[in-house]
Amino acid sequence: MITRPRPRWVWQVLAVYLASRVLVTGALLIARTHQGESFEGWWPDDAGRPPYGVFVGRWWDGWWYEQIWLHGYPDAIPTQDGVVVINEWAFFPLFPMIVRAITTATGGTWIVVAPLVSLVLGAVALLVVHRLVTVAAPGAVAARPGLPLATVAVIAFFPSAVVLQVAYTESLALLLVATTLLLLVRRRYAWAMLAVAALGFTRAVALPMAVVVAVHLLLRWREHRAGREALSRREAVLGVGLLGVAGLSGGVWPLIAGFATGRGDAYVATQGAWRPDRGVGVFNGWVRVETFSPLGVALTIAAVALIVGLLALAAIARPGSPRRIGVELWVWSAAYLLYLAAVGDLISSQLRFLLLAFPLAVVLVALVPRPRWAARAWTWLLVAGLAVGQVAWVWTVWMQVLKEVTFLKAP
Repeated sequence: MITRPRPRWVWQVLAVYLASRVLVTGALLIARTHQGESFEGWWPDDAGRPPYGVFVGRWWDGWWYEQIWLHGYPDAIPTQDGVVVINEWAFFPLFPMIVRAITTATGGTWIVVAPLVSLVLGAVALLVVHRLVTVAAPGAVAARPGLPLATVAVIAFFPSAVVLQVAYTESLALLLVATTLLLLVRRRYAWAMLAVAALGFTRAVALPMAVVVAVHLLLRWREHRAGREALSRREAVLGVGLLGVAGLSGGVWPLIAGFATGRGDAYVATQGAWRPDRGVGVFNGWVRVETFSPLGVALTIAAVALIVGLLALAAIARPGSPRRIGVELWVWSAAYLLYLAAVGDLISSQLRFLLLAFPLAVVLVALVPRPRWAARAWTWLLVAGLAVGQVAWVWTVWMQVLKEVTFLKAP
């Protein structure tokens, strides 16, 4: 049997990902040697510094996913003095289910299998991202050869991309978002239904994808009416079906949580337990700005300005510009970031959530489109700066004196 060699770009993407993982692994190994006292449920204080597997498999949200892997979800929403406390229903099931299937088949443990699953899914996700940029923004790629690989490098070295090799859902979510967008651009609506349905059991980000599907179908219908593109009845039916699946996927987990616990607001109430002083509401998370230092406020304003600026540059980019990322990628970025601003909280996790706004990495790379030497120098400078930020993220976020973080203790 003759096997065809992998395209060159596949090996290039994997090489970039490997380089970023070497940096992250080194930073994590150094950080664990300086780790202060750990939360008892993650690693006993008298057991010395945590092993690498514990550090990447059990820290922060990884601990909650491990509980789901071990015990599943509680039958009732736990409360204390009548108030809902933090619990497993805030976390989606697909990632721990995948790990559960693999550990059952192999006899492996959470702290070994979960980080490895995340690591592998991260590699596959970046391969899909490379292909998506190539297919969805052909004019930009023609104007700036190497744009897909540079985009992959920016994502791989993004400060919070550390989580692509820990027991978190970012790798799986990135894979499913990129896959859904790629299938949508290619008009593979039936397969896209499977991807977006899986997304609904991974992260609470399917609703912005429904917006992307709606805009995509509206534009296709307009092009069909103008006689510029054919739209068969089968495609129309499948497209509407995809829109329905995306919308349902955005609310299926809260519905399941409510049904399983007998409390309709189980998911929302659980999310509110992480924000006891603000609760869950549209743009409620921005109240936290009041507690920021002047530097924190300035950085927040700068970050918002940068994001809005990148969206604006992509929106006004002319055909053939390397900043013209395609309608689906732009709408996803805008809808997702608006959704994130509306329902998110201004904590360090926001930097992690920005990974899913990966199409903006294309615009960031294309800020310096020419001459070629300047474009390459900008890309290297950008990646180097992000790599420094990646190490800083490990040092300031992943390594903590966790005894101080008492709110993470399970009820």
